[in-house]
Amino acid sequence: MTRVLVVEDDPQLVRALVINMQARQYGVDAAPDGTTALRLAAARQPDVVVLDLGLPDMDGVDVIKALRGWTRTPILVLSARTASAEKVAALDAGADDYVTKPFSMDELMARLRAAVRRTQETPLAPETTLVETADFTIDLRAKKAVRGGRDVRLTPTEWHLLEIMVTHPGRLITQKHLLQEVWGVTQANKTNYLRVYMAQLRRKLEADPSHPRYLITEPGMGYRFEG
Repeated sequence: MTRVLVVEDDPQLVRALVINMQARQYGVDAAPDGTTALRLAAARQPDVVVLDLGLPDMDGVDVIKALRGWTRTPILVLSARTASAEKVAALDAGADDYVTKPFSMDELMARLRAAVRRTQETPLAPETTLVETADFTIDLRAKKAVRGGRDVRLTPTEWHLLEIMVTHPGRLITQKHLLQEVWGVTQANKTNYLRVYMAQLRRKLEADPSHPRYLITEPGMGYRFEG
């Protein structure tokens, strides 16, 4: 059974989320604040975290940073904060998706399924398990990136995007294909997602993110990995 940790201080919303998730055969734990969330995350090892940013004891972004210190579990932010800067801050801290309140329960469940799907292991052919460039090395089987002798921490969403690109070197991967593969068919027009995540990948892997050598944009079309 897939386990979800819901971190939300609104009891009515928590109840609605728990009912809907349990009806879809998810196991659910709930935390009303950040401190409880971190304790439950360590004890219960959830498969995905649904997190409100406006918690009574700490900011949700700090919860994301604390979780990212030891786990790559997908984090789906559920927040009333709609400013672009707020979304970018959460994504930069390590969140994998961002849903604004008010929201459609069906959409949230679709995002939840996509988050879980991204963490599932995909069998890789032996020749595609290790990708080496002059600046970094990607071990796809171990889900490990190394740059300059140091491990690079990537979120599950970043890994999924990177995996699709590096296993098809030199090939144009369309925006639509990447969006459908990583976020699901309902998000096929959210090209801003790709821009944010590609910028994050370039910042973590490229020597000069503003002039990428490996993660290439084909304007209006998609992206390409040049090994």
